[in-house]
Amino acid sequence: MALRKIIYKGEPLLRKRAREIKEITDHIRELEEDMWETMYEANGVGLAAPQVGALRRLVVIDVTGMDEEDADEAEDGDEQTEPKAEPQPQPEPKPEPETIKYTLINPEIVEVSDEKITSKEGCLSVPGMVGVVERPARVKVRALDIAGDPFEVEGEGMLAKALLHEIDHLEGVLYTDIAESVEEIKPEEEPEQDDGKGVKDIV
Repeated sequence: MALRKIIYKGEPLLRKRAREIKEITDHIRELEEDMWETMYEANGVGLAAPQVGALRRLVVIDVTGMDEEDADEAEDGDEQTEPKAEPQPQPEPKPEPETIKYTLINPEIVEVSDEKITSKEGCLSVPGMVGVVERPARVKVRALDIAGDPFEVEGEGMLAKALLHEIDHLEGVLYTDIAESVEEIKPEEEPEQDDGKGVKDIV
């Protein structure tokens, strides 16, 4: 595996439609491995092949844990006012989040919901910026995995947003093209993770 250079807005290749992958060769498998490494190194949760200079219809996404609520947050009325007579048992550790990780080759959107959701998005190819984008709340996508086997994935929340965002890249579309507004991120205000209302500069 090797890190690949992420190209930025203004590079003409980002505006071209990616080519269908007709055969999963060693070259495609190497590209996929490099994309995973590049995405994780950049602290991303999604990456499309055109973003690393490869005009092929290939996307990697890992949104594991991104939509989970913090179960440790106390709700109103949970505080104890009386001292506890006996020590309480330690809470059991939170289970590991379900892995939500996909390689999608030649992905096609087959269904979207009528319901829309407006949230913030960032992009590794548009660094330092964030936009407000309206997208379908749920989406169903058909694709091939890296072994060439067909599958479908249905997503909502962060997964739906990542799927739609990355497939846009394959069509030469950036989120800034469809954003209601775009603004600069101040480094001290950049959030650590997306809760569905914030943004992680990642896709």
